[in-house]
Amino acid sequence: MGKKLLIVANHFATIYKFRKELVSKLVEEGYDVIISLPFSPDIEKIKDLGVRVIDTKVDRKSLNPIKDLKLLNDYKNLIKEEKPDLVLAYTIKCNIYGGMACRLYSVPFMANVTGLGSAYYRGGMLKNIVSSLYKIGLKNAKGVFFENTANARVLIDDKTINDDQAIVLKGAGVNLQQFEYCEMPSDKVVKFLFIGRIMAEKGVNELFEAIKKIKMNYSNVEFSFIGWFEEDYKELIEELQRDGFIKYYGYQEDVRPFIRDCHCVVLPSYHEGMANVLLEGAAMGRVLITSDIYGCKEAVVEGVNGWTCKVKDSEALYEKMRDFVEMDFDEKVKMGREGRRYMEDIFDKDKVVKETVEKVNITIEGESIVYA
Repeated sequence: MGKKLLIVANHFATIYKFRKELVSKLVEEGYDVIISLPFSPDIEKIKDLGVRVIDTKVDRKSLNPIKDLKLLNDYKNLIKEEKPDLVLAYTIKCNIYGGMACRLYSVPFMANVTGLGSAYYRGGMLKNIVSSLYKIGLKNAKGVFFENTANARVLIDDKTINDDQAIVLKGAGVNLQQFEYCEMPSDKVVKFLFIGRIMAEKGVNELFEAIKKIKMNYSNVEFSFIGWFEEDYKELIEELQRDGFIKYYGYQEDVRPFIRDCHCVVLPSYHEGMANVLLEGAAMGRVLITSDIYGCKEAVVEGVNGWTCKVKDSEALYEKMRDFVEMDFDEKVKMGREGRRYMEDIFDKDKVVKETVEKVNITIEGESIVYA
């Protein structure tokens, strides 16, 4: 049996939706892979990758210290029982408490910061608490993967990690076979698509303002929304749909039919690790309009495959969408093709997986662990 690799994560989708290719490659490389995450009805899909799965409850939103101490204890017991050669963690609580558990047993540990999240964005006491916990959890990390350079710089500047710990990837990359290029639909109706949680930090308030203005001036425009909404938005979504401003489709397991049916993917987010929906949209040949922030702007070559606009600026967002509506259809198609080419050059998931596996190999080869 090869080296044992323990992956800790907080949700089924974190692994299967975005990193199943990485898991498959690690298995192919000969690793005995164990994945610890909360139970899901779809858990068999992960087992089919050739790994063992251990049910570990992770309350992603809880601020209850007792629950967090239990998670730390669960990770300690898991490490003691499985004796992994390396622990690879995804998302904040897994990074923090997985890192703490690994420090207690001197087990090599690598973390993945997929985004700094609301705590860092909003600041205040919660940000200070999270930052302090990160400093403990990541102190001995052999490497910390980031999806954009700005997130890495934040944790380096506040002395959470050292420069030599940071590894910046091109997000999780995009599977170019799964999200294959397809021709745009006809230009009789110009179709925009938003994919994501419907919440303020995704820029939906500014987007709704821009949509109302666009719909006042153009009759051949359609806006579709995919994703869960926060409860605060329930009445507003129903009202906007009733008044004909948007079409809301709820959460969708497979977004590809919706991308295929649109011309432009819009994401005016306030903060992202790396916006997968932009990579997926561009891979399928759709133009992008998004915020000028790290985690979004990397997917855009300005004026070539899309545009960025100032964050929280509904007027700037309106202007970009208006320009797209008025653009010649052939030019829209050309921009979509450029987006696909850019994804092939820069964000190919195979390249991201290869780089990640190389870092894992180097880390494990350089370690020798003796369990008591």
